[in-house]
Amino acid sequence: MFKQFTAACLFAAAGAALAQTGQGAAPNNLTRVEVQGAKASLVTIDDFVRQPQLTQPIMSRSGRFFASTAPSRGRMNLVVMDLQTRQGSLLSSLSDFDVISINWVGEDHLVFSLGQFNSPTGPGQFDGGGLFAVSRDGKYQRRISPTIREVRAQNQFVYRGLSYFRSIPGSDTEFLATGNLTSAESTDVYRVDVRTGRSTLMTQGRPAGSATRWVLDSKLVPRVVEMNKPDELLTTVFYRKDANSPWEELARYDPTKGPVFKPLAFEADDKTLQVAFNGDRNNMAVFRYDPEAKKMIEVAAQHPRFDMGADAQGAIVPGVITEPGTGKIIGYAVSADKPQTVWIDPTYQRFQSMIDSALPNSVNSFRRTPDGKQFLVTSISDRSSPRWYLMNEEKKTLEEIGAGRPWLNADKLAEVRPFMLKTRDGLEIPSYYILPRDYVPGTKIPTVLHIHGGPMARADFWGQFTFGITEGQVLASRGYAVVIPNFRITPGLGNDIYYKGFGTFGRQMSEDHEDAAKWAIAQGFADPKRICISGASYGGYAVLRALQKSPDLFRCGISGLMVSDLRRQLTSRFTDFSTNDAAVDYWRRVLGVKSSLDEAIVREVSPALNGLPIRQPLFIYAGRDDVRTPLEQTRVMIDALNRAGTPPKDVFIADNEGHGFGKPENNKELYERMLKFLAEHLEK
Repeated sequence: MFKQFTAACLFAAAGAALAQTGQGAAPNNLTRVEVQGAKASLVTIDDFVRQPQLTQPIMSRSGRFFASTAPSRGRMNLVVMDLQTRQGSLLSSLSDFDVISINWVGEDHLVFSLGQFNSPTGPGQFDGGGLFAVSRDGKYQRRISPTIREVRAQNQFVYRGLSYFRSIPGSDTEFLATGNLTSAESTDVYRVDVRTGRSTLMTQGRPAGSATRWVLDSKLVPRVVEMNKPDELLTTVFYRKDANSPWEELARYDPTKGPVFKPLAFEADDKTLQVAFNGDRNNMAVFRYDPEAKKMIEVAAQHPRFDMGADAQGAIVPGVITEPGTGKIIGYAVSADKPQTVWIDPTYQRFQSMIDSALPNSVNSFRRTPDGKQFLVTSISDRSSPRWYLMNEEKKTLEEIGAGRPWLNADKLAEVRPFMLKTRDGLEIPSYYILPRDYVPGTKIPTVLHIHGGPMARADFWGQFTFGITEGQVLASRGYAVVIPNFRITPGLGNDIYYKGFGTFGRQMSEDHEDAAKWAIAQGFADPKRICISGASYGGYAVLRALQKSPDLFRCGISGLMVSDLRRQLTSRFTDFSTNDAAVDYWRRVLGVKSSLDEAIVREVSPALNGLPIRQPLFIYAGRDDVRTPLEQTRVMIDALNRAGTPPKDVFIADNEGHGFGKPENNKELYERMLKFLAEHLEK
């Protein structure tokens, strides 16, 4: 299968293509060289569930070697390609995890971690994680730290491990990692030898408490650290002038209230910081900040609606773009309705114009390869699979490396349309919807409302095969309209949307879902008598809650990877975060609980406990090995439905699957059963 990958995807026509490029190219134009994609044909479920041919492309320091993940044994495994010889190698053969992150160490080694490629909130580690090293030729392999699953199998619930942090310029054998080897409750920075696995602590003498995140200067000196206490949500930011200076407090923030002060990167002078901040404004913007004077200098980049640099819960989002190797700030990015980039370096702006001219009707991003001689270009669209190219600056050529899913193109995919969801209390929330390619305006058709996971996650993005977008494309190909709304507490969309979610779980948050369904009806495409609600993780919960709370609005429901008993979810030893006091406290605030999980509101918003009936047809699916929303949540709900005399119409429990299905055969069965369920209950 790997030979087919290298032949069909990576430079299938490379010899002929290279012979045609680089000669006579105009100075400011690019000659485009492509690998031909699949011809248009009838869309099948197999087309959607087939794993991508490659993901996560990354170039070695010299630019000669290309690493990515590719399908093998039903999972996404690590591959490497020599771009001179066009010879490839499969470097991992996992069947129970996907490789979800890869990084080069010098020219001859790679490190990677494991997890679940397909999950409701994007690729996640869940019971994976770990850190592994492999030589480029595959002759050397080392486990640097174990997976979460390995630790739990030994009845240990305190995970100690390392995660890749960043490269060390000029080093072929060492890299920087973050982890909790020194203190189980704190994240420190370590210098790790990829050959021996030996780690050296770099963050001695840090402030007391639990470190959560570090910012280093250009000399790799840890200069900024975020700290908190295990039982508190308050984060304190500390700074020091140099390696020998004392630590000073810069700011404090509560991710459930704000304002958030998030250090991002040092500028070239190693004195000025760029930070994300949302105080006295509607969303997060990137500021230039003087840490010695402890004051903002000026706004460096901002968007009127979407967060930049970090979101309001303090998670990093696109913002500052730095040049590999030098660390120089060259531009800014924002995850808006569609991705946007602004370059402050005129050379990069010129490159952007050249690439956009060669690759029209798509959103194109690029990064210089570590050798500085080429650019790795990523081209995305809502109606085609992501494609990757190598741009040669000297020759002015674009050579296509390959596409994630070349068999999915504009002949099979529907347009992903942004819209603004206006809630009954005045929020304006950016969202998406998908109509069948052959939709006739004015026609009322069966509609599915897909609710994303989290809920405090921005899960679906234009131009990506996220969990919700994939489901939307599958259903649209079968004639359904699909609405994919965001809702209050979704981060990245500004202060009001995020902060107004706390204390509204199962109440106003659920009303946002109702408002999205009513919006679709008002637009004229949704048949008000044929609307189904679907989702997984929090989305699975939202389905159950909607069928109880709004029985006249939704005709049926599809609930995956559900939460049905909130108290059990936050106290069970089977849940992977229940022993984290700060995480449970965060959830108390989401629920609006002031002290105990025994408060009446917890039972009221728990579908398995509140006694409200679910009489609409219901399809349930789950992974037997899920540790984020354990299978006990599904069993409790099924028992409650059976006692009420309204059992689910269908239940699919997939073996050897966790929080999301990784195996194509399980995703195929899921979609086939989903479509059968919808045909029986939404098309009559």
